[in-house]
Amino acid sequence: MERLFSLTLILILSAGLIISCKKDKGEPPVLPAQESMIIDFSNFSTPKKFADLLSDQKGTENSNWEFAAGVAVVWKLIINTTLIVPVTSFKLAVDQDPVFLSEKTWQWSYNFSVASVAYKARLTGQIRTSDVLWKMYITKEGTGGFAEFVWFEGTSKPDGTGGRWILNQSSQSPQAMLQIDWTKTGTSIGSVKYTLVKDDSYKNNYIEYGLTTSTMNAYYTIQYFNGVRLSDVYVEWNTTTHNGRVKCLDYLGDSNWYCWDSNKINITCQ
Repeated sequence: MERLFSLTLILILSAGLIISCKKDKGEPPVLPAQESMIIDFSNFSTPKKFADLLSDQKGTENSNWEFAAGVAVVWKLIINTTLIVPVTSFKLAVDQDPVFLSEKTWQWSYNFSVASVAYKARLTGQIRTSDVLWKMYITKEGTGGFAEFVWFEGTSKPDGTGGRWILNQSSQSPQAMLQIDWTKTGTSIGSVKYTLVKDDSYKNNYIEYGLTTSTMNAYYTIQYFNGVRLSDVYVEWNTTTHNGRVKCLDYLGDSNWYCWDSNKINITCQ
């Protein structure tokens, strides 16, 4: 009888210990939305080459839209070329199930490919007192492969209302290249700002994208070095009708808005 009682007691204590361990794990941190890394360039998807815009776009019937698109496309190319691998890897993390690693730290591991090239991704999220620390480790397999390195890292607020990413340039040059600051309003991303942080002549150039409740409900605020001086560009448009306007003192010659209609044709601003 005593042996039965002892065995029962051990089982009860063991079960309690298992339950306690499960409770100690807590819940994994919530991944920031993939939009926290992505600026919407869909309204400016088919501009001329930027060099052509600067040389011959003035006076054409859709020059206002083309100028706005030309400035924006420079940033789109950065994301679609140099940083396509880390950005793609993060988009896929949401479809994975995290595994508990240690106290308050979880890991998402998976394979993915970009342009038929195989990669391995390992994203960790550590819950800290005032934020969540994220690190994305990526390995390239096959020809020209490279060992695991941290391609980007960042932090997010515990309530998911904002955060920051730092993306490194590459495995060969693992230095910080791009800083992304983002905010979230309700269920939607409120703003995303790309800032070049690599120590070169383009350092501190930025583009900020956001949504508002105005008629022109989307905007870019852009600062770029054009080889001579810094220029500030302001772009606003309607995401449904696609009409919009642009302002740039250095290029357009004054502080007025220059508008286009839903067909991208120049119009007089109202």
